[in-house]
Amino acid sequence: MTTKAKDGKREPFEKSLEKLETTVRQLEDGEKGLEESLKLFEEGVGLAKDLTARIEEVKRRVEVLIKEGPGRFKSEPLKEDE
Repeated sequence: MTTKAKDGKREPFEKSLEKLETTVRQLEDGEKGLEESLKLFEEGVGLAKDLTARIEEVKRRVEVLIKEGPGRFKSEPLKEDE
């Protein structure tokens, strides 16, 4: 599930995360019926997959640049603990 705003653009990460948190709270409160809970669960899984993919995309793009000398840079992948 790709989260898209009304104009067709991808919603900001934070807004998608907020939607996922709201969905989780709705599921946890246990007030919804089976069908509605299933629909919420499916939406939540879609949001979680989209957010995870977006995080992975950012991880691939983010690199730590280490200056090796005047005008020269070495690119290293971002370490998990950074």
